[in-house]
Amino acid sequence: MMKKAIIVSSLTVALSLSAGYSYAEDEVQSKDMTQTQQQDRIYGSQLMTKQERAEHRAKMRAAKTNAERNQIRKEHHERMKIRAKKQGVNLPDKPPKKGTKKGSGSGKGPRDGSGSGGGR
Repeated sequence: MMKKAIIVSSLTVALSLSAGYSYAEDEVQSKDMTQTQQQDRIYGSQLMTKQERAEHRAKMRAAKTNAERNQIRKEHHERMKIRAKKQGVNLPDKPPKKGTKKGSGSGKGPRDGSGSGGGR
């Protein structure tokens, strides 16, 4: 009987540890994906250093109005176009729309009920 209790306890501890490790690993991967998505939303992010991206985000957060944010975006867009040209990199003419993510599409699908929402 004592042996069974020790075995059960040992198995419980082992399973708990492996589940905790798996959870921590998933959390790290999720954080990495979130950072990548944020970088993808900055026009020309592939041409910027990590510090430049952080500074750009800080500027955007510090802006008080939409007009101010739009001005920051416009100036940033021009700087990235110049940098891309110097480096021989092709960037799209227009920056990505606010809130778009890679692979998310336009969100404008058929409204005929053929999607997962059943047309609602």
